[in-house]
Amino acid sequence: MSSATPSFPDRVELTVEGLVLRDWTETDLAAMPALFDHPDIAHWTPIVSPFDAEAARTRLDRARQLRTEGTALLLAITVDGGAPLGEVMLKRAPEGTELGYAVGPAHRGQGLAARAVRVMAAYAFEHLGVDQVILELEAENASSVAVATSAGFRILDVPLIKGEEKGRPYVLQTWGFDRS
Repeated sequence: MSSATPSFPDRVELTVEGLVLRDWTETDLAAMPALFDHPDIAHWTPIVSPFDAEAARTRLDRARQLRTEGTALLLAITVDGGAPLGEVMLKRAPEGTELGYAVGPAHRGQGLAARAVRVMAAYAFEHLGVDQVILELEAENASSVAVATSAGFRILDVPLIKGEEKGRPYVLQTWGFDRS
């Protein structure tokens, strides 16, 4: 990012909506494979697969680098500041301020992703001064469509994003959520 883009704070902890979104730490490394080494995550996200201890270390290091650069903020989703249940991301991108998430398979169905996305949207509105955040997702990913809908996002009238990830073609819709 340019020198005009400030880095994110050294430490972030957001406590709202029954969640504590916090920085990833060294103590989370052992829990990360159980969260991210899953066929759904391998299929629908750019997260590396298989996701093992080495991938966890690489992800933690990359999260710290992206934060320092002011490019992205990756936080662990927890309910009490303890064990991570997933991850929520805020990324500054040319398309806009993008959010993303992944919830471990054992923790799905609790509304964690929708709540985490709403919390990160509020953070972006308040601390980054943006007027809109976006999600980019595949229409066939019913779980992500449900999260977007539940969190108050709507499909934007913008061109579809076509590409290939992990040898698989994809077509992404862009969903938006505006500052109220």
